[in-house]
Amino acid sequence: MENVIALAVLAVLVGGAVAYLIRAKRSGVKCVGCPAGGSCSGGKGKKKKLSGPVIGKKTLSISGMHCAGCAQSVTDSLNGIDGVSARVDLDKGRAVVSMDRRIEDAVLIRAVEKEGFRVESVRA
Repeated sequence: MENVIALAVLAVLVGGAVAYLIRAKRSGVKCVGCPAGGSCSGGKGKKKKLSGPVIGKKTLSISGMHCAGCAQSVTDSLNGIDGVSARVDLDKGRAVVSMDRRIEDAVLIRAVEKEGFRVESVRA
């Protein structure tokens, strides 16, 4: 009897998930479950210009980005830091950050995590 109940609960959960995915895709959602709510702009923002010469670059490996909206939110957050210009590559799951001053890794990590993603590593 317990197996039948467990099987029924599992069937209801799976059925609900499948129905949700079908409804989301039919309504035009590109990325189900992403922080952008599936309404990715897909557009690219302007490249931020630094006020001084580039004195360093860092590469952040980022997990959890699923769509262009995810990448854009990370780009915007990193570019919001004074002295930082970032390019985010969704396919490679990384951000290349150019800096015109010394920026601590913790500042960059906080900017990414604020958007709901995880920094796996930071390389100079």
